[in-house]
Amino acid sequence: MTALAGWGKIRLTLGCNQKSAREPVISAPESEVQAALEELRGRVLVLETYGASGRVLRYAQNFGKVYGVPPASVALLAMLALRGPQTVSELRANSERLYRFDDSSSVEAYLEELAERSSGALVIRLPKQAGSREHRWAHLLCGAVALPSEEPTRETSGERRELEERVTRLEVQVAELQAALKDLL
Repeated sequence: MTALAGWGKIRLTLGCNQKSAREPVISAPESEVQAALEELRGRVLVLETYGASGRVLRYAQNFGKVYGVPPASVALLAMLALRGPQTVSELRANSERLYRFDDSSSVEAYLEELAERSSGALVIRLPKQAGSREHRWAHLLCGAVALPSEEPTRETSGERRELEERVTRLEVQVAELQAALKDLL
């Protein structure tokens, strides 16, 4: 391996360990990045190329061709893999540098297409979380997503009894304070 080819792998490791806009944030050693790169090359998901000078080794993703998805879908999957579950609006804004979507409905159409693939879904629409206006989408590239539980945690009967007793005590104190204040006036 030439020194310039080694520099390409160092830059790749630095890119993988970028800490902004990542979910989860990782800190992978160069050996781990190299092992992942070898696995991706074995699956033909990454191709080695050389820059314009022909001396600097670079890597190109081949995901779209292997999985038969358009560039817009590749951009959406990349954003979901890098940043975790997101809404349609967030995906449209965050993928701007990779692919420019005309509007949110086109993002939604690509996501639905990825979710309904005959060869297996690549994304899933998550249920709305309490207090949120939009659904979030998550990728399925690493397997099924752990869905948040729909039911809120319920308080035990003991906790409820303690709360009721506390409220009763506070009501008595407020009544006593109101009476004392009335006597002063």
